[in-house]
Amino acid sequence: MILNSSLCTRRHNNTGHEFLNMSELDACLEFTLKEEGGYVNDKRDPGGATNMEITLATYRSWCGNPQAEAAELRMLSRSKITCIYGSDYWNRLRADALPAGLDLLVFDFAVTCGTVRSARELQTALGLPPEEIDGSVGPETLSKARLAHGSDLIAGLATRQSLFYRVLPAFSVFGRGWLARTERRRVRALAMAGFVPVAKVNVSPVIVPG
Repeated sequence: MILNSSLCTRRHNNTGHEFLNMSELDACLEFTLKEEGGYVNDKRDPGGATNMEITLATYRSWCGNPQAEAAELRMLSRSKITCIYGSDYWNRLRADALPAGLDLLVFDFAVTCGTVRSARELQTALGLPPEEIDGSVGPETLSKARLAHGSDLIAGLATRQSLFYRVLPAFSVFGRGWLARTERRRVRALAMAGFVPVAKVNVSPVIVPG
């Protein structure tokens, strides 16, 4: 569903950018914003200064100003945060076309790890052959996502997301929070999909290729 560009426009190279209806986005964004802690500039975080997990680099790209300062990022309004999440995450993942619950799992993981990584984990969980795992959600990925068994896919993808966090260099610092968020995301995704969440089975860390 297309959102009228007058409701939310991304400025980039002096052109407007429409993005998809926010009814589904809002349901997922409610979860994500509760998980985020506002403006943070933790020197241990390789992403640098962030506001609601939006990095300064992402903000500069969105507003079309490579000289934008961290102070602007810090003062982002809720409406601009929603627009950035919509245009730079939700749209790129084709999340409006994903089944309920799976959209949250893919979107919220992308907020912390990027859209390409989130798409690759989805494609791997769906069993796409290596040559089709390209980090871009297209017709084949969407078709398989709709055909897959919802609860099994959500559980499997959540496990893959947890394993990816474990191999990140900053896991020793932020890992406990990442894994706790993933479990809350899994439970919420199952509820959104109409399934009863079950207890999570812990898995040993492994190296995730790619």
